[in-house]
Amino acid sequence: MSTSLQVWRAELILADFVLHKIVTSSEFNGIVAVELGAGTGLVGMLLARIAKTVFLTDLGDEVLDNCANNVCLNSEIFHFQASVHVRELDWKDSQPTKVGENPSSLKRYAWTSAEVEELQRASLIVAADVIYSDDLTDAFFNTLERLMVKRPEKVAYVALEKRYNFTLDDLDIVANGYSHFQSYLRDDGECDDLQKRSRPCFVGKCIDLTQIPQNVREYDRGDDVEIWQIKYEKRKRFLSSAS
Repeated sequence: MSTSLQVWRAELILADFVLHKIVTSSEFNGIVAVELGAGTGLVGMLLARIAKTVFLTDLGDEVLDNCANNVCLNSEIFHFQASVHVRELDWKDSQPTKVGENPSSLKRYAWTSAEVEELQRASLIVAADVIYSDDLTDAFFNTLERLMVKRPEKVAYVALEKRYNFTLDDLDIVANGYSHFQSYLRDDGECDDLQKRSRPCFVGKCIDLTQIPQNVREYDRGDDVEIWQIKYEKRKRFLSSAS
């Protein structure tokens, strides 16, 4: 079974976080949101209770078919004006796959031009359990940059589980995937201290999970699951001085 057809701890804890936000604030009311690597679509469907538009994105027909079926089964819980779209998004492509405006020519799970424009207006990005290999993490942050560069006020919440493995290079049990993920993140204000940075700067803050009630169902959170709030700061441009 594909890992994207199952619900993992990181997705459950992100669902708890979203439920907590829905109950305690109006932060997500009427927003446009996108879930990256949506899998079953659990978190995005919860957002559809209060959001204006939700894009549930993943890769592969089997995963997307399952997600679309879940949307149909749970549509009664959505806000009556909410639009929920299941769409294919390959993090290694620079742009979503777009189709013509003629509905008869639509490829399954492809994007219309209007949807791509609305995707860029999204103020919230969520993702759970999407950090595995370094290549996938690189593609994930490249996608984050493309989605956030035009509107740096966007915020992402990423839930992940540290996965420990013994490696011959380290001769120790380490969480290399987690370390690579953290290499992209900076503390608040640290971006300003980086001289002539050419890479994008993502500011990361780990959420205190002790403040998030456990509502979804009984599961063991453990100490290896975290949620990170991520914001984006644009690359700095430097002009060469005349000699």
